[in-house]
Amino acid sequence: MAQTHYITDDVFIYIHGGPGTQYRILGSIEAGQTITLLNETQNEYSKIRDHKNREGWVKSELIETGTSLRNRLPLLEAELAKTKTTLSQLDQSSESVAQELTSANNQIASLQSELSRVINERDSSNQQLQSMKDNAQSKMWQQGAMIAGLGALIGIILVYLPRPQRKQKSRWM
Repeated sequence: MAQTHYITDDVFIYIHGGPGTQYRILGSIEAGQTITLLNETQNEYSKIRDHKNREGWVKSELIETGTSLRNRLPLLEAELAKTKTTLSQLDQSSESVAQELTSANNQIASLQSELSRVINERDSSNQQLQSMKDNAQSKMWQQGAMIAGLGALIGIILVYLPRPQRKQKSRWM
């Protein structure tokens, strides 16, 4: 089967009975219309069969391979509609994500303030604990100093107290 070809999209051309403009015009072909190239060329003309099954000749430079704009336009419009739908969904999704992000940022700010409060409370508790340890240690030192002082005082007093004399035991008595 012959490859499908198209008349270029930017012209309205006549199909001639032979390879040139001096031949009779058989009809016209609209831009973008599907044709079949019949593998016969002379000079600058190619033999074709149009969508109405007419055989004739057109300028070779006006024939293109590939899909014409006439056929591509509906496909592109469908793709555009699909893309618009996808974009709309992405916009909605983006709005939803933006709301979630705002909510998450608010929650983060709240948690950060709570963390700051808890850190301050912890530092205050650590200071109180350290103060209590210092006070306890200070009291222990004070008590130890008082005990040592009392012991030294008692020792000094005992040194200066007169001692009772022992009676000498005599053997003869």
